[in-house]
This record gives sequence, C-alpha cells and structure tokens, in this order.
Amino acid sequence: MGLDALLVSFANRFTEAPNRAALAFRAELECLNWAEVAETAPTLVSVVVRLVAGAQSSADVSDRLRALLQSRDWYDAPLPDGRRHWRIPTVFGGSLAPGLDSAAQAAGVDTATAITEWSQVRVRVLTIGFAPGQPYLGVLPPRWDIPRQTSLTPRVPQGALVQAVRQFVLFSRPSPTGWRHVGQTAFRSFRPGATVAFPLRPGDEISFVPTDRDHIERLLADPDGSDGGAEAEQVG
Repeated sequence: MGLDALLVSFANRFTEAPNRAALAFRAELECLNWAEVAETAPTLVSVVVRLVAGAQSSADVSDRLRALLQSRDWYDAPLPDGRRHWRIPTVFGGSLAPGLDSAAQAAGVDTATAITEWSQVRVRVLTIGFAPGQPYLGVLPPRWDIPRQTSLTPRVPQGALVQAVRQFVLFSRPSPTGWRHVGQTAFRSFRPGATVAFPLRPGDEISFVPTDRDHIERLLADPDGSDGGAEAEQVG
C-alpha cells in the first residue's frame, strides 16, 4: 500500500471468521513489536502494516509477515486479550431515532421484536473507521441483512445508532448516512483532548440497553457524561 505500508488480507468480503483472524493477527503483531513496524490498523478483514521510514525493505518484512501467517490457523485463533463488554443505554425509535419502523419493516418484523432482538445480542467492534473512533459493530442475525436506504439522511447526531447489512454503526460525530437511524445514545466514541480519545477497541463487545427518551436527554445534557451512562467490564 503506497510507499510505506503492506496489507495483510484474510478475505475479499466481510464475514465473521476473517474479521476474527484480522483482529488476532494484528494483536500478535503488536505483541511482537517489530522495530520496522510503525503502526498497525485492522479493517473488517485485513490488517494495514505501516513501516518505519528508512526501515529494511518491504520485501523483507513481507517475508516475515508470510511466515507469521503460516505459523497458525488465524481463523481459529482466540480474540485479543484486554477486551471489554460495554452496556450502553439506548432509546430506540421515536423522534430521536426515526428509522426504527423502516428497519423493522425491511426485516419483516414489528418494532417490539426489533428492539428485543437488538437489545439481547452482543455485537463486536469489528473495526474502527470512516470517522475518528467510529465503530462498525456486528454480526447481527441474518434477518438484519437489510440494504441501505435509497436516499441519504442529511444528518444524524453524535451517538446515533444506525443499521444495515447485519451491522450497526455508532456515530462518533454528526454526519450524513444511508443507514437507518434506529437508536440514539449519549455515548461519545471520539473524545478529542481526553487521555484516551478512542474508548472503544476492535474486539470489544457492546450491548445496547433500552431506556427512555428522558434518560437519554439527561445524559446528553451532562457536560461530563462522555460514557453516556455506559458500563464496561473486562471479558478477555
């Protein structure tokens, strides 16, 4: 990739197994702490490996990466240590999240069923991308393999939970989107100026806990409420 990076890819399309492989491979590479590697970043099914300027040739590093790839079955490797399970208060539907009805209809269920299913599943942070600190979350049950909207929503707020293609995205900043806005949180996944700007990490798990609009609005009004009422515990 360009002049100073290599791409290690485990598939040419997203499924759960290559995502696990990418997270496990990246974690191992971080532990090895090769002097030639300046930075690693996982995508949905790949790992970007950026090299230190002036390091040994990318061909040498590529050979070492290939040897590491062949050292084990990465598709069966455990997820990285240090993972957390976040429980994030979420209001589903209503004027704060007007895409709920459309998403439920596209999946062939009523809104109560949609909320029950979404609140009972634990989704994984598959990757961080598109905007600073912004997580892609999955994988949802097959019925939620619904398409994106045919038109663009001009703006959803920070903390918006949107859904399509068996995934959620939790918006880190106000943004346009083609995904359906199904829930609203007060959680801030990008905290500029904080010691930890990106609280979520690939491999973390998230549950969205139903709450009411008044609770979310109180959390949104709290100037010190970056976690939006969320609780986290170690799971790995």
